[in-house]
Amino acid sequence: MASPRLKDKYTKEIVPALKDKFQYSSVMQVPKIEKICLNKGIGAAVADKKLVDTGVEELTMITGQKAVPTLSKKSISNFKLRDGMPIGAKVTLRGEKMYEFMDRLMTVALPRVRDFRGISDKGFDGRGNYTLGVKEQIIFPEISIDKVNRINGMDITFVTSAKTDEESYELLKAFGMPFTSKN
Repeated sequence: MASPRLKDKYTKEIVPALKDKFQYSSVMQVPKIEKICLNKGIGAAVADKKLVDTGVEELTMITGQKAVPTLSKKSISNFKLRDGMPIGAKVTLRGEKMYEFMDRLMTVALPRVRDFRGISDKGFDGRGNYTLGVKEQIIFPEISIDKVNRINGMDITFVTSAKTDEESYELLKAFGMPFTSKN
C-alpha cells in the first residue's frame, strides 16, 4: 500500500522548506504533526443516551477509526448531570490514518462549509497546537444527510511538536491548511 500523499509531501517538500526558513541545524528539529484529536460534546445526551452512540458512530465513520464515548468527570445538578455519564465522543488519530484524515479534511470537507473563506489563524494555544471548530458534521462526505437526526459540531485539534505558534502556523500552512490571510 502506498503511503499517504501528505506524508510524502511532508518528507519531500515541507521538511527542507521549514529547515531553511527557521535555520534548524538538523531535520529532527523540524516540527511535525504528532496527532489529530477529534472531540464532540453532546450536551443533549443527558436526556437521550442514544445520542452518544450516534456521535461515536459518526466519528468512527468520519475518521475510519473506532471512537470512544467521553464520560463526565463530575456531577452538576443544574444540568441533571451525574459523575460518569456519557456526554460526548472522541477519537485520536496518529500515523497513516492521521494523514489520510487531514487530506480529506482540507480537500473535501472544509470546502463544503457554507460561505467558506478560510479558517481562522487565532486557534493556536501558545504551545504550537491548533484547534479548529466545525459547526456541522455533515460537511464530511461519509455522513449521509438523510440519516442525520441532529446537527452537531466538533473540535479538531492538531497537536504538533512545534515550540511556537509561528512554527506551527508555517507547518500547517505548508500542508495546505486554508488559513485566512494574516492581518
